[in-house]
Amino acid sequence: MVRIKPFKGVRPPKEFVEAVESRPYDVLNSEEARAEAGANEKSLYHIIKPEINFPEGIDEYDPRVYESGAEQFRKFQQEGWLVQDAEEKYYIYAQTMNGKTQYGLVVCCHIDDYFNNVIKKHELTRRDKEEDRMKHVFATNANMEPVFLAYKDDAQLEALINKYTAQEPEYDFIAPIDGFRHQLWTISDVADEKTITSAFANMDALYIADGHHRSAAAALVGKAKASQNPANTGNEEYNFYMAVCFPMSQLTILDYNRVVKDLNGYTTDSFLKALEANFIVEAQGKAPYRPQKLHEFSLYIDGIWYSLVAKEGTYDATDPIGCLDVDISSRLILDELLGIKDLRSDKRIDFVGGLRGLSELQSRVDSGEMRLALALYPVSMQQIVDIADAGKIMPPKATWFEPKLRSGLVVHKLD
Repeated sequence: MVRIKPFKGVRPPKEFVEAVESRPYDVLNSEEARAEAGANEKSLYHIIKPEINFPEGIDEYDPRVYESGAEQFRKFQQEGWLVQDAEEKYYIYAQTMNGKTQYGLVVCCHIDDYFNNVIKKHELTRRDKEEDRMKHVFATNANMEPVFLAYKDDAQLEALINKYTAQEPEYDFIAPIDGFRHQLWTISDVADEKTITSAFANMDALYIADGHHRSAAAALVGKAKASQNPANTGNEEYNFYMAVCFPMSQLTILDYNRVVKDLNGYTTDSFLKALEANFIVEAQGKAPYRPQKLHEFSLYIDGIWYSLVAKEGTYDATDPIGCLDVDISSRLILDELLGIKDLRSDKRIDFVGGLRGLSELQSRVDSGEMRLALALYPVSMQQIVDIADAGKIMPPKATWFEPKLRSGLVVHKLD
């Protein structure tokens, strides 16, 4: 049983939404946020990347930075750039990328579902990143940005979403940088709210697609606030955190590729020969070559693309982790041949999201910055579900969801 509820969203008036909205805090650095905000005092970056409110060089974890984010949140409300809805609502958020639209429900999830693994994870979190977001949530007393969740398709919810999205949206804009379309509708009909709440109550689980640190931080803040209130009932607003929930069939997972600085002592010929122990290696020419199926990889080295097909016996098809291409490539190429043991910390490797295309991989090798590129076939949503249901954790840098959620369309206050 999944417990959700509607909430009084804090949102920009229609005329301000394009000035307020932003990319998520964790997809850009301070310099990029400062450049994107520019002279726009309404940019949400002043709240979610508040180090831009200080001269360059300030530590983004300085206590004054978190205080500034809270001050800016108050300012946005005082100026009317963010206004709280009078009634609790659910919202529908649509994203359109390359002609494909996905429709998500903006809801509040209960923190107990996170701790009881009803909201299922597939990635490890880092304590330092959790603490950063916890400090931000405590300072603003709000979930400024939603977590990205997935649910198994539900015909009743699909019909309800279709009813609302046939109407005029409240927000409808093309975002800068990503160039994708973003739309928002509000749901305030009590009967429809009950339908949504009931449909989620009949689900066994939700799955974190993106935002493991945001989810952990929000749940931990809620738990801390509950422990400080002797009269806590579990129904207080701080016991819930904001998420956008999409049906699994609509989600797009892109490849998450690797580039490596050196061959760990191999020559090109000896490296290709060493690969033949575990892969069928075939040259594909100078044109970018994309993997066509699971367990096939694309290698770019010395101006030539190669296909690498993992041989039978090199992976366990019954193991949800062992059969992942990210695990196969990590074990048999990055670790065994190139000596890269820790994907999180090794400086010889970098990662390139599939949205940048194979041309980005090729250019980084051709420039001399990197020695080789390795393209992977995308992970499937079913693989993520299987791993989460088994209580296992995916290897690092395995999934890349697009499009990213825009921030600033709806905010959830914890009081």
